[in-house]
Amino acid sequence: MTVALVLLAAYVLDRLVGDPRSLPHPVVLMGKAITALERLIRRFVRQPRSLKRAGVLLPLLVAGGSWLLTAALLWLLSVISPWLALAAEAWLISTTIAAKGLKDAGMAVYVELRKGDLPAARQALGMIVGRDTVSLESPEIVRGTVETVAENIVDAIISPLFYALLGGAPLAMAYRAVNTLDSMVGYKNDKYRDLGWASARLDDVANYIPARITALLLTLCARLLRLDWRRCWSTVRRDARLHPSPNSGYPESAVAGALGIRLGGVNVYHGVASFRAYMGEPLRSLEPEDIIVTSRMMLLSSSIFVVLCATLAFIGTGG
Repeated sequence: MTVALVLLAAYVLDRLVGDPRSLPHPVVLMGKAITALERLIRRFVRQPRSLKRAGVLLPLLVAGGSWLLTAALLWLLSVISPWLALAAEAWLISTTIAAKGLKDAGMAVYVELRKGDLPAARQALGMIVGRDTVSLESPEIVRGTVETVAENIVDAIISPLFYALLGGAPLAMAYRAVNTLDSMVGYKNDKYRDLGWASARLDDVANYIPARITALLLTLCARLLRLDWRRCWSTVRRDARLHPSPNSGYPESAVAGALGIRLGGVNVYHGVASFRAYMGEPLRSLEPEDIIVTSRMMLLSSSIFVVLCATLAFIGTGG
């Protein structure tokens, strides 16, 4: 019962409050730790083979340290007051979830598109994607936003809830550390190919099951929202594996199929064009309202999943 209430409280807290800038955020501390460790490693290690070995240290130290510090903090608080520890755990889990932040980011782009302010829409999109946005037209801005919201349903909501169910705040925080590592050093470029390989691989493994759960949830959401759930599922089965990521193709292909749109195509990163496999079929043109529908699918799927997690926790603890 306690675990179920903590999970529900964490999700509701994120939906209502999100990540206030006035409060310290664990991910910021993780980012600073990763930057400091990277500088330390590069000071003493330069050869590719040695960097690969050192790259294993990053997830061990950052993810392992996040788990250990969170567990120690909760234990200390439980000595003072069990209720204080439960409140802290709910807050810590809420910081690993970003449903409100994801919705707000998508809506920031949508609002500018509806006003017809393309420069502002490009700027808003540039805050949440790594691709160049300065020359994008409305359909490509919509595509970038839909892809980002869809992809992050896994990383920002389903995965942290999944690990919170399995191991409470310590495991959810360890997952967030893995995800932060991937976003900072998990690139296949010359700078991070050796140092970041272990972080990128671990992130792929951590999101493997949640990504496939997300595809099922989005198919259910398509049915509940009266979208084309059959095409949603068939698109997942056909296109998800084409994505360069072993996990991102599942939510993206599900959303593309449900909406009857095509995602993927050419993206430009620092002036260099890169083609990403197509997801879905272009049955119609991309429209700003697709951002709204994608956000609804994100919120509904996450709501269903947190209730499912709370139910499983309740049953698992004997009611």
